[in-house]
Amino acid sequence: MERISTQNAVEMGPPLPPAPSPTLPRKGGGGDRLLPARFALARGIAFYGCWLLLADPRLPVTTELLADLAVGVPAAVAATWSSLHLLPPTVGRMRYGALARLIWRLLSQSVVSGVDVARRALSPRLSLQPGYLTYPTRLPPGPGRAVFGALTSLMPGTLPVGTDAAGRLIYHCLDVTQPVAESLAIDEMLLLRVLGEDDGHR
Repeated sequence: MERISTQNAVEMGPPLPPAPSPTLPRKGGGGDRLLPARFALARGIAFYGCWLLLADPRLPVTTELLADLAVGVPAAVAATWSSLHLLPPTVGRMRYGALARLIWRLLSQSVVSGVDVARRALSPRLSLQPGYLTYPTRLPPGPGRAVFGALTSLMPGTLPVGTDAAGRLIYHCLDVTQPVAESLAIDEMLLLRVLGEDDGHR
């Protein structure tokens, strides 16, 4: 993200140590060597499943249906290849329970924040104090931090706009008096659990 000036930013404390981002081992037993293939197979099946949903296969089998299914194979292969390069597999296992909690929180917070922003925009008696704050994320630069920025940008009233010289994320907020930093910390903790990088919470 683009670096911008932080003269008007609200400091939220010293930066935290970055979370580890382990990569797949290159050497080891046969199980270790099979891990990349397993990740690729799982992603390929998932992408092809998405293609099937779009193709809407129905009986009876027709020539058009077979053509759609055949086209889906190279499409799934290309999507898998791209995903493995853009988001390499890691040793940590994704925790689906944490993923469900993260999705639920994002959906519920989107509704709550959206209603609050609309209420403040339509009621002149409710004051807004827009401004910037810096957030010291534990996520190192890379796909994990990009995902965190994308997720938090979905929250009404909060928008990541860059990083400062120390690598902290800068957010523009409609109201800096709200507990934005605390909310970001919860979102980050849930994302770290999803990625399997929060060892303190299994």
